[in-house]
Amino acid sequence: MLSQTNVRLARNEDIASIIELDPIARQDPGRRTFIANAVAAGQCWAATEAQEASALIGYGVLNKSFFEHDFIPLVMVKDSARRRGVATAIMRALELQCQGGKLFTSTNTSNFAMRGLLVQLGFIESGQIENLDDQDPELVFVKRRAS
Repeated sequence: MLSQTNVRLARNEDIASIIELDPIARQDPGRRTFIANAVAAGQCWAATEAQEASALIGYGVLNKSFFEHDFIPLVMVKDSARRRGVATAIMRALELQCQGGKLFTSTNTSNFAMRGLLVQLGFIESGQIENLDDQDPELVFVKRRAS
């Protein structure tokens, strides 16, 4: 069942909740630093359920780290909130923030759920990067937007 999701700019007080919902951030200090820096820079967006605005269920980051183009390096949804449209809501909210004519993102070849979502949202495959994760190439996607 799809849930109503609100997406808003993340605040400093959200950082602990973002880290808690992200299994990698719970273990990786580098990921925690990335999240804190993205929040401080106004590049991190937090998703909440409409009926419970204080409970974070996902987040996404939008920056210009990919050859100075709009780029979504990370979208994460809490395990218990998956398959309910949360990632779609985050991706659409991030797209609304874009300034340029192209929006890029990437995902591992093995991440079939994200690959399917990207196609559904109008992204097309744009290339591949080898050797980031052994035996799991990173696929780059682009969505052309009216500028």
